Amino acid sequence: MGRPITMFTGQWADMPLVDLAKLMSGIGYDGLELACWGDHFDVEQGAASKAYCEDKLATLAQHNLKCWCISNHLAGQLVCDVIDARHYAFAPAEVKGNPEAARAWAVRTMKMAAKAAANLGVEVVAGFTGSPIWHLVYSFPPCLPGQIEAGYKAFAAAWKPILDVFADHGVRFALEVHPTEIAFDIASAQRAVDALDGHPAFGFNYDPSHFGYQGVDYVAFLRTFADRIFHCHAKDAWWGHGNGSVGVFGGHTEFGDPRRYWDFRSPGHGDINFEEIIVALNDIRYDGPLSVEWEDARMDRVHGATEACAFLRKLDFKPSAIAFDGQFGN
Repeated sequence: MGRPITMFTGQWADMPLVDLAKLMSGIGYDGLELACWGDHFDVEQGAASKAYCEDKLATLAQHNLKCWCISNHLAGQLVCDVIDARHYAFAPAEVKGNPEAARAWAVRTMKMAAKAAANLGVEVVAGFTGSPIWHLVYSFPPCLPGQIEAGYKAFAAAWKPILDVFADHGVRFALEVHPTEIAFDIASAQRAVDALDGHPAFGFNYDPSHFGYQGVDYVAFLRTFADRIFHCHAKDAWWGHGNGSVGVFGGHTEFGDPRRYWDFRSPGHGDINFEEIIVALNDIRYDGPLSVEWEDARMDRVHGATEACAFLRKLDFKPSAIAFDGQFGN
């Protein structure tokens, strides 16, 4: 058996956890990466009560499932983003219209996530960081001298205290490197690590789908940050499609629009070379889950989840325990 195959529950938050666990167990998954929304996992309750966490684990265990990671993407986005009307959907109603109150809630929630994960017996929290400088990604008007560096300093000032809490609880934070975050390619990811002075609790939730259409070498990312790959999403993307009217920036079109140059696809249906990824994961000795993040506007999600599990189960393989030519001298 290779790595555990899990399902990220974020795109299934409309289903009660007990129903989703039954479904995913029947499909053949080994576990669930619990999203911190819907009824799947409540960070505040998880931080306050081990009994709550034990109840969640018992629900999974009834269906022969485990949990290796929880994901708190929505709160993390508010920590150092430039907050506008869109963000309040991620936060409690009482902070609506108050950016600083929303940010304070997000910081508290991310710190609670570390304790909740420890209570659950999970060592990784995946999520987003937000970014004070994403709106500067295309440098026109030209960025002012020091403006980008100031953004990384602001990111570090916001996240170091959170990461210290993670370290205190023996839990690591895995940023899903992604457009709109402080890190969205190899160069920006290295700059984020440097801004944090290499904080040991900071690493990455690897997801190749966010690199390929940008032209970023998604296999090189694994080798560059070999010791900071804390978790791994399995999601595909294709690019070079559409009718030429929409480019990499998306043209303000919705996912699934046939005009788009790129789109997310179910694993095995896009342009990501997953075998190269498995080889690289073996080379860096990553033995954590392959967690399906299912996002494909062109496919029924239960069909996609079923097919993705079988695809990864067939594709994944353990690294060799021997030198293949070691027997020649015997």
